[in-house]
This record gives sequence, structure tokens and C-alpha cells, in this order.
Amino acid sequence: MASEKSTFALFFGNRGFFPAALQAEARKQLRDRLKQLGHKTLLLGASHTRYGAVETPAEGELYANWLQQNRGKFDGIILSLPNFGDETGAIAALKDCGVPILIQAYPDELDKMAPELRRDAFCGKFSIMDVFYQNGLKFTALKPHTVQPASDRFAENIDYFDRMCRAVNGMKNMVVGAIGARTTAFKTVRIDELALQRADITMETLDLSDIFARMAALKDSDRKVRAKAKRLQEYTRWTGVPEAAFNNICKLGVAVDEVVKEYKMDAVAIRCWIEMQQQLGISPCVLLSEMNDRGVVTACEVDVGNAVTMYALAQASGNVATCLDWNNNYGDEDDKCILFHCGPVPRTMMTSKGRVTDHAILANAVGEGNAFGPCQGRIKPMPFTFGSMMTEDGKMKFYLGEGRFTEDPIADDFFGCAGVAEIASLQDVLQSVGYMGHRHHVSVTPDHVIAPVQEALEKYIGCEVTMV
Repeated sequence: MASEKSTFALFFGNRGFFPAALQAEARKQLRDRLKQLGHKTLLLGASHTRYGAVETPAEGELYANWLQQNRGKFDGIILSLPNFGDETGAIAALKDCGVPILIQAYPDELDKMAPELRRDAFCGKFSIMDVFYQNGLKFTALKPHTVQPASDRFAENIDYFDRMCRAVNGMKNMVVGAIGARTTAFKTVRIDELALQRADITMETLDLSDIFARMAALKDSDRKVRAKAKRLQEYTRWTGVPEAAFNNICKLGVAVDEVVKEYKMDAVAIRCWIEMQQQLGISPCVLLSEMNDRGVVTACEVDVGNAVTMYALAQASGNVATCLDWNNNYGDEDDKCILFHCGPVPRTMMTSKGRVTDHAILANAVGEGNAFGPCQGRIKPMPFTFGSMMTEDGKMKFYLGEGRFTEDPIADDFFGCAGVAEIASLQDVLQSVGYMGHRHHVSVTPDHVIAPVQEALEKYIGCEVTMV
């Protein structure tokens, strides 16, 4: 899974007594550099103002109207300062833009400091930040204070801003589905729908009976069922799985896909036991694995909080995500533990295709042969970002951290899909998670993307974030 890179609207700040040639040069350079980095751009026409830059409130209003005409076509705005820009014009232009803003300032060159050549964007950036702060306009400013677009550090800043924009915009008007009621015993996954709605996240709920009815209406010969069977047979190994269980898993997959499409769900949390095992003889784990692998964020045990967290992490990483248990210590090693779940881990994160098995743990409750569906395997070594979310006092509260999956072995008879995670000061992390009242689940995505996720959640979405 690879997310499409953000499209940026470009804003150029100016003050009339600075050399206008700097603006023309910046327009071309910034557009070409962003294209090189894989981003589409939108620019106000050069004829609308002097070189398409903004240096007065009137020009700012013109720019704001242009943004309104292009609403929905851009994911973030890069406010570029080729020289000292006008603060009032910038406020008029961007106060209602509705997307993250990155302030970028050009550096001066030590051999070009004469009045007709120097930029003073170093100082101008402070003025823009000051007036934005006075007006309560959210913005992002990264290090170094001034940066040349041709540099590697600029590319790093754009990568950061791109990931943050994807997280912010992905969370806007998000729809998360809860399929089935919360399992009675799992009070750990309680969630406040109103707290989600205040963050523009709508929660749609469906009863399992609706899913079961959709499955009952399907035949093994239906085109969608046959297509699902082909996909799942290619996805993992099914040796020893009864035909009846395989067919039920395929029909369940079709039914869940239908409701995801019907309700336009961005993420899903599913009640996965024990009705499915008792009535259908299956577990949905492998379906969750396959859905996550193709970018449909899906959590188990109706953990909506972690479904939302998975989605935020996946948007920032541009990669898959999964929901795991804080499950086992790893011998006496303080900074290592085993993260595990029954089988919802996407194949992208696994060392191999894995294989579908009976549910060795639930078999104790429903009997052997009545819970086929877990995708057994191991998580491959990689860096990762982790987090989780709970609701409290009408607010969404997250924690975030980073670690890596190691090559350390796990016994062959360890059930499910697991990996050894190494996290600095893990014992302190576990103390923090427990004392804050967070759940036993943790969301994980490959790569280290903690910084843009933190800024997206805190600054632009208004959540509380604890770094652990």
C-alpha cells in the first residue's frame, strides 16, 4: 500500500521594495523541486499580481478567493518567503484555508548581501509566525529556520509536511465502522462516540446479524464469492482448512466489503468472537490481515480507538498498519516484549505468507475445528511507530512511541502472528500506558513517523498526545 503524495498550493510572500526577480525565480524553482519530489502543485497565475506573489491585503483577498475556487484540489499550503513577506496580506490570504500551512524561508547568501540582492527572509519568517500566532492561525515551521529548496534538508521537510498533511486530511470527516457490539468482557475498548464526532469522526454501527444475513444470501458460485476465494487462496496457505470454513470466510469477506463500501468507511473494527465461531465455525483474522494489506484499516475486538489510531498512523507512513496485543515479556530483557495477535497482521509486515489455522485459544471455549481463520506467522524485522487512543472527558487521548521489531526468535508453538519488539525504556512505557488507563491493544505501522503524527493530532486536530 502506498499513499498518493500530497498536492500543495504555493503562496509567495513579498514586499514591494525587494527585488521582484526573486519571486519569479522562486516560483519556477519551488514548482520544479516539488515535482521532482513527487508532488503536484497549484500556483496563482503570475499575471494576477506581480509575479503571482502577495504583498497587500487586497492581493491576499484575491489569493483567498482563488483558494476557494480550488477547494478540494490541495492538501496543504507552502508559504514561501523568497524575501521578507507582508504579514497582513498573508493573513488575508490564508486565514480560512482549512489545511495545514508550512512556512518556508529562503536563506541569504553571504556574497549577495547588497540591498538589491539580499532577502531578509530569515527575519520575515518571524514576522509571519508572529502575526499568524496573534490571529490564532495554525502553521508548521521546521528546522532549519531558512532552507534552500534544492537541498536535502528541504526534501526532508517536505516529506515531514506531506506525512502530516495526509494524517490531518485523512482524519477530517473520517468514518469508522463498528461491526457488532462490544464484546461484554472487553470493557477495555469502550469508546465515546461524541468525543469522536467533535473531531469530525463519525462512527457507524452495524449488528452482526446484518452481516450474517448478507452472508446467508450469498451462494458459493456467486461471482463475488469466487473472486474473494481466488484472492484469499493467493494471499496465504490454507492446508487443512475445511471447505465449509473456507467458504464461510469468503462470504464473510464479501459481506464486510459490501458494508465498508456502502457506508464509505475509512476504518473498521469488528466483533470477532464468539458468535462467528459458534454459528459459522470460523474466525475472521485472515480477512482482517488481507483487508489491512490492501489498505482497508481493520481492527479486531471492536476496538474503534485503535482503528482510528491505525488509520492516522497509516496515513502518515503511507504504509499498512495493524492492531496488536501488548502480550508477553521476552525473557529477562527489560526493553523487549512480544507483540501479538491471532492473525490480523498484513502480509506486508510478515516474514512469509503464513498459514490459516484453527484458533488454538478459542478452541478451549468452542471446541476444536470450530474457529478456523487465524493467519499464523511472524512479523519481520523493521522499525515501527506505535500508538493507541482512548476517550476521556469528551476528548480523544493518544500515546505515541517508536521501536523496532527484531530478529529474535519466538518458539514454533507460539500461536498467532507475533514479533519481538525492542523499545527504549520499555518498562517506563508500560508504566505510562497502564497508569493513563490505555487498553491492552497497540497500533503499529512500519517506519518512524512519530513527529508528523504528533503534530497532526495535537495542533491540527486538537487531541491530547503523550509521547512514551
